Amino acid sequence: MQIETLKVFCDLAETTSFTKAAKINGVTQSAVSQQISSLETKFDAAFIERSKKKFTLTKEGEMLYKYSKQIVQTYDELRHKVQEIQNVVTGTIKVVTIYSIGLHELPPYLKKFLKKHPTVNVSVEYRRATQLYEDIVTGMADIGLVAYPQKDPRLQVTSLAEDMLVLICHPDHPLAQQPKVKLSEIASHKFIAFEPDIPTRRAIDKILRDRNVEVDHTMEFDNIETVKRAVEIDAGISIVPRSPVAQEVTKKTIAMVEIEDEKFYRPLAAVHKKSKVLSPAMREFLALLKKS
Repeated sequence: MQIETLKVFCDLAETTSFTKAAKINGVTQSAVSQQISSLETKFDAAFIERSKKKFTLTKEGEMLYKYSKQIVQTYDELRHKVQEIQNVVTGTIKVVTIYSIGLHELPPYLKKFLKKHPTVNVSVEYRRATQLYEDIVTGMADIGLVAYPQKDPRLQVTSLAEDMLVLICHPDHPLAQQPKVKLSEIASHKFIAFEPDIPTRRAIDKILRDRNVEVDHTMEFDNIETVKRAVEIDAGISIVPRSPVAQEVTKKTIAMVEIEDEKFYRPLAAVHKKSKVLSPAMREFLALLKKS
């Protein structure tokens, strides 16, 4: 019996999915099944309730998970401590991020990190916020980059920078001719919004609601890039984070107008599972993001 087999079992218990456990460990679903069977043979016990449709551990399975988790975490701590003593920063970091951060905030920091630590393999995948949190909690990813981080006792949140929210519109739009715009002035214009379940959309809705401003949501999209394209063709105006539109503003395909009422900021954060043992590479990566 190897520690890797115990890790596979822990991942299966936490994700309740043979497919996800296989993906986390870079093996086939069949290999996961075989390793679970070998554990059951070794202990002469059933660890999964196979008579139930929903994935459920038996009492023996819950006990195996409890102690296997301790063994795996202790092994990870030992492995990372040895790396620290040897001053080695290597390994793999799985990052999941929302589109706006991954496309516009992350690249310069990632480039700097990889230049300093060329032996570290950083994989980046784009997720909607709801899927991102699930990936972190289930162990599908190591670090998540989000806006408006949600409170969850299972997560450790590292606050990063804040990005100002700005009004954007087509350069020929009437509002583009003004240096500043009051929120009350946008009510009569077509509004391009993020989809309702996206945290930035919820935050913008609250800002408008608190100021009794109602807008006409003519289009809704799930990412910043599509919102920008809609504004570029003059389909409506929008409120978005400033950084992701910097390039379009420079090229003058989009006009950015400051909001007069007050300055609104979108908080950014890195999240990881509290129980996760961070490798030296992961800690270095988080430190760079936080410092920057």
